[in-house]
Amino acid sequence: MREDRQRLDKWLWFARFAKTRTLAAKLVTGGFVRVNGQRTDNAAKAVAVGDVVTLALPRATLVVRIESLGQRRGPAPEARQLYADLNRDNPALVSDGDSG
Repeated sequence: MREDRQRLDKWLWFARFAKTRTLAAKLVTGGFVRVNGQRTDNAAKAVAVGDVVTLALPRATLVVRIESLGQRRGPAPEARQLYADLNRDNPALVSDGDSG
């Protein structure tokens, strides 16, 4: 894989969205992850800086933009530097489920 790209499951694990890389891969293959608005079920999909990742988790939907590719799974403050939370910038991107 090119240096400016990283596997999606690996990036999710580095960014601490999953406790293990296996769980990160299951999130992707289960259809809970979109990259740039496109649903993907391929854990090996290459992601790059600037891609927007949407995660449909049980209690929340997270929308983040990749700011950096990880080199290791470090502490939480280091992991937060890998992405920019777009939910804070524009809360209208996320539906609350009560408006229907």
